[in-house]
Amino acid sequence: MTYLLALDQGTSSSRSIVFDAQGRIVAMAQEELTQFYPRPGWVEHDALEIWRTQLATARDVLTKAGISAQQVHAIGITNQRETTVVWNRKTGQPIHKAIVWQDRRAEPACAALRERGMADPIRQKTGLLVDAYFSGTKLQWILDNVPDARGQAAHGELAFGTVDSWLLWQLTNGRVHATDVSNAARTMLFNVHSNTWDPELLQVLNIPEGLMPQVLPSAAYFGEIEPGLLGHSIPVGGMAGDQQSALFGQACFSAGMAKNTYGTGCFMLMHTGTQFQTSTNGLITTSAAQIAPTVGTGVSSLPPEGARSGLGRPGAAQITPTLGTGVSSLPPEGARSGLGRPGAAIGHAPPQFALEGSVFVGGAVVQWLRDGLGAIRSSAEVQALAQSVPDSGGVMLVPAFTGLGAPYWNPEARGTMTGLTRGSTLAHIARAALESIAFQSAALLQAMARDAQQAGAAAVTELRVDGGACVNDLLMQFQADLLGISVLRPQVTETTALGAAYLAGLSTGLYPDTASLSQLWQAERRFEPQISRAHAQEQMQRWEHAVRQTTAA
Repeated sequence: MTYLLALDQGTSSSRSIVFDAQGRIVAMAQEELTQFYPRPGWVEHDALEIWRTQLATARDVLTKAGISAQQVHAIGITNQRETTVVWNRKTGQPIHKAIVWQDRRAEPACAALRERGMADPIRQKTGLLVDAYFSGTKLQWILDNVPDARGQAAHGELAFGTVDSWLLWQLTNGRVHATDVSNAARTMLFNVHSNTWDPELLQVLNIPEGLMPQVLPSAAYFGEIEPGLLGHSIPVGGMAGDQQSALFGQACFSAGMAKNTYGTGCFMLMHTGTQFQTSTNGLITTSAAQIAPTVGTGVSSLPPEGARSGLGRPGAAQITPTLGTGVSSLPPEGARSGLGRPGAAIGHAPPQFALEGSVFVGGAVVQWLRDGLGAIRSSAEVQALAQSVPDSGGVMLVPAFTGLGAPYWNPEARGTMTGLTRGSTLAHIARAALESIAFQSAALLQAMARDAQQAGAAAVTELRVDGGACVNDLLMQFQADLLGISVLRPQVTETTALGAAYLAGLSTGLYPDTASLSQLWQAERRFEPQISRAHAQEQMQRWEHAVRQTTAA
């Protein structure tokens, strides 16, 4: 039997999942990740802990599945996006803790960019708003605040990467410094039209070009892992940021299809095909997962067997057949090839785009109920507590713990709870917390609907859902009620990991095309709206009023 291994490195944990060729879960392993909060609004991870936990879960899941590494056809990597790691190329040691996507310390740098009039040029090139959420200003902060970091960077001694690049570097023992287009697109340094690092943006943020990783399509040959890590060398055939990977795992391959992931945050993406559509409703435009030109034609992107072992070794630059250009790794001394560099496009495949809305605090509000308020002992208890009351009793919780994301984009906002009375209980607060996840997601879909209407595109008629909180029936039903459309939960809700596995399977010839992946997708349950549109609109008006109170505070 053929197996695929997905490495799913998230904000709160590192996980590994073994899938069979039908996309069914064979085994799963998970380890929680330590969160560091050195100052208000700052969030950090230990990059070495990220690597240790990811490797430990990969070893554990093979044991649980009862298989050896030799039975794994390929590895796919998916990761928390934007989280920024800078490490020494020779020692492999990070020079600072990883700055997590939720971290707000770079907001002053973003304000300075906006004052310089860079907001529009950055949006036109990257599709992104100028915000501390993205990697570019986090990287700038590390270079400016870690002693001698700029000097080391100038001498080519440092490497930058999002978590995917960091894991790939470790898996290949430092032979490969690469990322994929979906992760590169989250840095605020990547031109999504040409699929290259943008020289002007690098200059504006004073980022040495030598820090940057190679950029490949999401389904491509990224190299071989060290045999000693899992007991056998395995090709890494797919890599994508978690939300683009989930869009892929949900089989949302064509324009107008949308998904929402309910994780630590909530992330809604609507595929727009090859159309770069700028939102006028507070959303961002991002690159969708991209496959190389010959992937999906039944042709494997793996180099010939005899050539594969050389990938990434100093001086042994191997051509990736599906790309037709460039070198797929970098020697330690920092020698560069064309692919993903300024002025060099990725293969010949047209870029694929998506509209995205990001909610900073989604499922994390349940963690806050557990760890902050002590209202529940485990996250699984929240549904029973919330269902013990018929509604929130007028309580509205806006969980702007680290600011408000799309469609509001207010980095200075902080969480508020309104509507409290003497009759309010923990159950009402728990229900308001769950409902806040659905309210924020509904605001995103409404923004997408307005953008679609302005572009003359068809409105979204169904929403595919995934992520940990999507198993909560109360939340999913409330979501359908607010949206007024069907909410579909798939049989396999681990679609982020599944997307990475599918990308790896595509690039290595296990799957002939995306049409075959669409046939594998099946719904487990469909939630239909059960309240009138007038009632739903009243609910959303209450939410928007609470948001206005929050931003006025």
